[in-house]
Amino acid sequence: MKKNTPDNPADAVLLEQLPGIGPAMAADLRLLGIIQPDQLTGQNAYSLYDSLCEKTGARHDPCVIDVFLGAIHYMNTGEALPWWQFTPERKQTLDKP
Repeated sequence: MKKNTPDNPADAVLLEQLPGIGPAMAADLRLLGIIQPDQLTGQNAYSLYDSLCEKTGARHDPCVIDVFLGAIHYMNTGEALPWWQFTPERKQTLDKP
C-alpha cells in the first residue's frame, strides 16, 4: 500500500492517503461530494459509481468500483488492500441476474 496510508483510518485526512486513491480518483470523489476520507464510511461503491457516471455523463471503467470498494473497506475495517483484490467481488455482484 501507499507509504502515507495510515494504519488507523481515523488518521487519514486526505483522500489521497487511502488505498488506490490518487489525484484523479480523489477528484472524482470530490465531484460526488466526498471531501474527507471519513465520508466514505458506510458508503456503497456501486451507488458511488452510478452517481459518478451520471454526473460526468460518461461510463467509467468498472475497475473504478474496485477502487471504491477498497477505499470503503479500508475506512470501515482499517485493512488496506490493493484495489484488484476487490475485482472478483465486483464481478460476482454485477453478474447476478
